[in-house]
Amino acid sequence: MSHKHSIDSPLIAALVSHYEELVDHVRRLSFGRGERGAAREIVHEVCADLIETPPRTPIHTPLAFLRILSKRRAVDRWRAERSRDALIELMAEPPEALDLHEPARIVAAREGIEVLAEAIASLPQRCREVFVMHKVHELPQAEVAAHLGISVKAVEKHLRRGMEACARALVDFHG
Repeated sequence: MSHKHSIDSPLIAALVSHYEELVDHVRRLSFGRGERGAAREIVHEVCADLIETPPRTPIHTPLAFLRILSKRRAVDRWRAERSRDALIELMAEPPEALDLHEPARIVAAREGIEVLAEAIASLPQRCREVFVMHKVHELPQAEVAAHLGISVKAVEKHLRRGMEACARALVDFHG
C-alpha cells in the first residue's frame, strides 16, 4: 500500500525520544497555567497532526521543528481559551439580572441566548456540528475530529468560525 506522504522517521524518532522534554517546553509556555495533562494533550495533538499531514520536505532539525509546532499549538489553545473567556464575559449578565423584580433584564438575557442559538443555527452544517460537539457537549477537539473524520486543524478552523459568528451576533445584539 502506497501512502501519498510518509512521515519523516527522524521527526518521529525525535518526538519519541524528546517527548517529555516537549511536554515540559509546552508547560513552561502555558502562561502560568502549566498543567502537565494539558501540555501532554498539546504534544499529542502535534503528533497526530504530523501523522495525519506529514511535512512535504525533510526536516533537518527535528527537535527545533517540534518545539516550534508545540509552541504554536500552545499559543493557539491559549488564544482559543481567551476568546472563549471573552465570549463568556460578553454573555454574562450581572447577578442582579436574575432579580425577579426586573423582568426586562431577564427578557434581555433570554434574547441574548436566542441570538446565540440563531448564530449557531446559521453556521454551515459541518461547522455547526463541530461547534456543538466541542462547545456544548464538551468533547475534546481530537475526539470531534475522529468522530467526524476530519483533521484537528479543520476542527480548530470550524471552532474559530463558530466563535467569531457568536461574538459578532452578541456585539450586534448589544449594539
